[in-house]
Amino acid sequence: MGTPSWTDTKLGTMKRAALWLVEEVKEGEIFTKEQVKEAFPGVSQADRRVRDLRDFGWQIDTNREDASLGPHEQRFVKRGEAVWEPGKGSRPASSITQTRRREVLAGDGHFCRSCGIAPGETYAGTYESAQIDIARRVVRQPDGSKTTELVSECNRCRVGGRGVETDLGSMLSRASALSALERRMLSEWMERDRREFSAAETFWADYRALPEESRAKIRAALNSPAQ
Repeated sequence: MGTPSWTDTKLGTMKRAALWLVEEVKEGEIFTKEQVKEAFPGVSQADRRVRDLRDFGWQIDTNREDASLGPHEQRFVKRGEAVWEPGKGSRPASSITQTRRREVLAGDGHFCRSCGIAPGETYAGTYESAQIDIARRVVRQPDGSKTTELVSECNRCRVGGRGVETDLGSMLSRASALSALERRMLSEWMERDRREFSAAETFWADYRALPEESRAKIRAALNSPAQ
């Protein structure tokens, strides 16, 4: 059985939008909201049906995830579930209410849990300001089941974190193997939800990001006799 055409009006708008992206836009290419309206004339909320595809594993970036895009542009990065096939694309979209969004942001301290940047802060070495939003994270439970949980992430980390799966059972096992001293130290960090890095640790992070020529100079300087 071949793939249906996106022009088949017997299909729902979301399924037609998925086929339109695959057949007309192509992966990696940019499209605009105006193009969506032109493709689906007279169809209300067609653009929203395109966004709904994200709940089925489709990666469609806006300028919040890809700073190179204009305010009305989107990029079809990668297709997900073949929602037009029988038995697929029928589960209800799990939208996040504003109340739930505020709860997650408050619980996460209103900053990106991956990199620690706060909303409005600029990324190092750029003029780009961070935007914090809610991301869905797949968590493998100790019993092997999977749940989808919500976490606050910035526009950069949300893109890099797509498809990442957290193994909670593994982390619990690692926690149980820690010494009493390590547990106390971690508990203090978790209580403050912040860790102060030593000068050596901060230096190490900066050193790791250097080109090899510069790393070699740092190594030579540290290994030379103190003046």
